[in-house]
Amino acid sequence: MKKLTSIYFGFILIIFMAAVREENPIKVEAWIIPKRLYRGQSAKITLKIKVKEGLAVSTQPSFIIEFSPSEEVILPKNFFTASDLEIKTLEKKGQEYLDFKDPIEIPFTISLEAKRGNHVLEGKVKYFACSLEEDWCLKSSAEFKASFYTRQTAIKKK
Repeated sequence: MKKLTSIYFGFILIIFMAAVREENPIKVEAWIIPKRLYRGQSAKITLKIKVKEGLAVSTQPSFIIEFSPSEEVILPKNFFTASDLEIKTLEKKGQEYLDFKDPIEIPFTISLEAKRGNHVLEGKVKYFACSLEEDWCLKSSAEFKASFYTRQTAIKKK
């Protein structure tokens, strides 16, 4: 009987995880400003994170934004934590959560060897989403992409 209960519980857990995966707890919108860049020019990728109603993103364990390798882009680091980015926190029901009211901006530079043309900067946000009403948290991730164009020439010095 215990084995049957364990199998039943495992099956319910798999269904729950699949349902949550299909409907990601957060949505990440990403864009780069400016969109047309010279080699050697500095720019920013901006991420706007929207958290599904009734959920919040926990401050612990770490919230991480990581970038896929790109020959065209020079980032200060491969990944950033909430504290690196100075993301504000707020308290709900006695727990501390991240406040995504403001967009997140991460600076980068275009490589001097960047090829001319269209490029995509890709990354992933890793987080723990917690239900504000029920007593559960879920480790998940959301991918993002932002496109930009690299010009033929390097940035002009003034």
